[in-house]
Amino acid sequence: MQTTPQPPEKIHRYPCTTCGADLVYEPKDGVLSCAHCGYKEAIPTSAEQIEERSFEKYLHIRPEQLAPLAENALDVQCQSCGATVTFTPPEVARQCDFCGVQIVAQAKSADPMLAPEGVLPFRITQPQASAGLRAWLHSRWFAPNALKHFARPDAIHGVYLPFWTYDTNTTSYYTGERGEHYYVTQTYSDTDSQGKQVTRTRQVRHTRWYAASGMVTRWFDDILVPATTSLALNRLEALDPWDLAELKPYDPAFLSGFKAQRYQVDLAQGFERVKLVTASVIQSDVRSDIGGDEQRIHNVSTHYSGVTFKHLLLPVYAGAYRFNNKVYQIVVNGRTGEIQGDRPYSAWKIALFVTAILFILLIVALVFSLMEG
Repeated sequence: MQTTPQPPEKIHRYPCTTCGADLVYEPKDGVLSCAHCGYKEAIPTSAEQIEERSFEKYLHIRPEQLAPLAENALDVQCQSCGATVTFTPPEVARQCDFCGVQIVAQAKSADPMLAPEGVLPFRITQPQASAGLRAWLHSRWFAPNALKHFARPDAIHGVYLPFWTYDTNTTSYYTGERGEHYYVTQTYSDTDSQGKQVTRTRQVRHTRWYAASGMVTRWFDDILVPATTSLALNRLEALDPWDLAELKPYDPAFLSGFKAQRYQVDLAQGFERVKLVTASVIQSDVRSDIGGDEQRIHNVSTHYSGVTFKHLLLPVYAGAYRFNNKVYQIVVNGRTGEIQGDRPYSAWKIALFVTAILFILLIVALVFSLMEG
């Protein structure tokens, strides 16, 4: 009797079929790779599609909507900055990637969370990210020697950062004024090139204002909002662009060998950021709708409808260290290699440079003085 084959169960540990060691995701080839024997295994292509979820349905998340990132996922929380990262063996928690403190908390089984719809896999390898970081460090003038901490190959580690994307329709009602320019001829007295008084005319601009009101609509697609507070917003925005067209349906295999930060900004908080992002676009639409030569906007009331979202994981290499009781962070886009970071300045290096410049100027002045003498 022939039995119907059952679909394979999704396994969240990835043992090497040759030597039994754990396989990890390899950004260079986009496969699972064994560091011990070199065996490589392709990640099966998923037939699933990355779908938008209803914002209203998930605004108040229920327990059945939550799940861990992987069956064997572990969580650890930094006791210094509060960041929580999730990882799967063989990855381990070492130093906190966001504040530089050594993590001493005991890892525990990962708590359920709203699972991501999509993941953008790492494309830049750890050696490539480290090489780019070393070049970046060498271009930092007046940096203290402590910054050389980041020159070590293990100074930064791969971590997936959580993001939300939102789609929404907006309907905005506004009141304001439309300004239309008109010109009045003005006569005035002036002095010509020969010193004589002459009468001249000029056009003086004035504005007539008219009350205006109306409605504008717009569709916003994939507004990207960071769901982490561990990195400065301007640093994260500077990592753009992200090639979101290459997103993959989430598979725990992409997490093997990497960490993933749990979202710190919840779904509702993320949508408040969306309102800030859309406000400037809507203001521009309102001005265009008012028309005229100038516009005054008194009030805009916006209604959001058809809101959907996706939870995404985007790849970075991140590291941090402390210098003079301040945290300095470095982050590398795991797709493009773009580097953003903080750096301190070395007071003694600046003083030494200024002293050297002054010494050179003094020598030059003495040489010229001797030549003139």
